[in-house]
Amino acid sequence: MQGRGISRGIGNGELLVSSEPISFLSGVNPETGIIVEKGHPLEGQSIAGRVLAFPYGKGSTVGSYVIYALKQNNLAPAAIINTETEPIIAVGAIIAEIPMVDRLPPEFSCLAPGTRVTVNGDTGEVSYD
Repeated sequence: MQGRGISRGIGNGELLVSSEPISFLSGVNPETGIIVEKGHPLEGQSIAGRVLAFPYGKGSTVGSYVIYALKQNNLAPAAIINTETEPIIAVGAIIAEIPMVDRLPPEFSCLAPGTRVTVNGDTGEVSYD
């Protein structure tokens, strides 16, 4: 599937999908990689080593640093996919060197959570097994 490359590199892993935006500042614990936002559809799930797909980010610009901290703690997602990337998540992915794409075609939403996907941030392509 062809999208738009945001952050360079190639990452692969199991797809973890949220229909809701994510705030990295208060929604993800950088010491555990667990989503802690109360009531979030992914509350209690680890993002470490997975391909994290969500519509867009929300919250403070400190969220970029939290993404970087996740990478430093070896708890970052293998790649990020957004419906439409906004600056906080883009900056976090770029400084943490996490491959990232957005603007995938509608058929992306047909992929089941847990599907193994590869994200190529250089070309904007996402492939799956």
